Amino acid sequence: MMLFPCKLQRSAAILALGISVALPLAIFFAAAGSAGANQEKAADPWSKAQVLQPADLRIELEKVKGESAPTILYVGFRTLFEGGHIPGASFHGTASKEEGLAELKKSVGELPRSTNLVIYCGCCPFDHCPNIRPAYTTLKEMGFSHVRVLVLPTSFAADWVEKGYPMQRGL
Repeated sequence: MMLFPCKLQRSAAILALGISVALPLAIFFAAAGSAGANQEKAADPWSKAQVLQPADLRIELEKVKGESAPTILYVGFRTLFEGGHIPGASFHGTASKEEGLAELKKSVGELPRSTNLVIYCGCCPFDHCPNIRPAYTTLKEMGFSHVRVLVLPTSFAADWVEKGYPMQRGL
């Protein structure tokens, strides 16, 4: 006597077996991913006081002018900067690349270490950004004492441009 006499029963049994194996694995990896995300979140090199929300930066830029205005550094990809950036921001290399970090170091090398710096990227969801963490770490290692990170949870387009905040194009 055959255990699964027809192809349909055999296919259903294989499918059920696959689901019974895949479901616990999916739950395990989802939990591991959440734990990893929480660990990654805890591993951010900045404090809560060094985090800046888009609305807060917009207000700060409207109120503060001249020497007390923050120096805004875009640390993402050049093509995205050219497409649109925060007015007054400067681009000096993509921080996920060694040559980009070298350019960033060179561009801020002469600034006083007490300069009010705001760094941002916005290339992708903030938690996955390849640029913001290396830029922050580099600036802190250089001795900058007032570095803040602009958190764009989704992207520059979604969290800045679509809210109607000021934008500038080109270099």
